[in-house]
Amino acid sequence: MAAEQAPRARRQYRSPRREQQAGETRAAVLAAAVRLFTERGWAATGMRDVAREAGVSVETVYAGFRSKSDLLMAALDVAVVGDAEPEALAERPEFALLGSGTRQERIAAAARLVTAIHERTAGVHLALREAAASNGDLAQRLRDNQQRRRISIEQGMTRVAGREVTVEERDGAWAVLGVEVYHLLTGISGWTPQQYEEWAAGVIDRLLDT
Repeated sequence: MAAEQAPRARRQYRSPRREQQAGETRAAVLAAAVRLFTERGWAATGMRDVAREAGVSVETVYAGFRSKSDLLMAALDVAVVGDAEPEALAERPEFALLGSGTRQERIAAAARLVTAIHERTAGVHLALREAAASNGDLAQRLRDNQQRRRISIEQGMTRVAGREVTVEERDGAWAVLGVEVYHLLTGISGWTPQQYEEWAAGVIDRLLDT
């Protein structure tokens, strides 16, 4: 009797078109989540609301994000960089500009980047703080997010300064240029984003002179 042949491994089928559609759907869901969390906050935004806003089924939203908490954190990540691409902020051209040009040009680039990020993320951050007040998991995620931002601030300030920054310089920028202060100045005091950007440039300049 002839020896049995080993079963041939099935070739995994990949459809570029299907992958593109999945990516577009994910981007639409995240864009809808950013809008709704920004406009309504945490409690008033449900998974069904996001699905309706994105034009997909609620099952599709859950297929991509296991929970509302996961969706909120993913929405925050998207808001930081401005799109759903997997490229990290530190790998993007706007971050590279922090180490290019004169000192004043680098400072201006840093202030511009901080302002743009805050414009996109302020509302989502408020939703996260609202949720963290009663959700232990999201409270920890908020703390983790703050520490990641601290690392990003150190990387950015180092590029701007052209040297290793001190703990005081890093933590000063981390605290004073936080989204909470941005919200106080633009959301409550009525500053324009341009006013904030100019102020932020002055803050960075002074911090690096200490």
